[in-house]
Amino acid sequence: MGDNINFSQIPLVTPAVVPVMDRVSFARAIGVTEGVVDGWIARGYIPCTQIGRHRLVNLAALTKRCIDQAEFRL
Repeated sequence: MGDNINFSQIPLVTPAVVPVMDRVSFARAIGVTEGVVDGWIARGYIPCTQIGRHRLVNLAALTKRCIDQAEFRL
């Protein structure tokens, strides 16, 4: 029990929270194909944004939409 832990030697690792994700990574993260994600984007089911020539899933807007549509509220 008398172990002294030097917390300054433990690296702090915080996950990066980004408001957007490329569609390939998003598809992998939720377990569907890129084609499914492309279809959802085309139908407007998933909010996305264009940065340069890259189309990115807007995770911030998707999270807000999911919270707003939730039936259970605290």
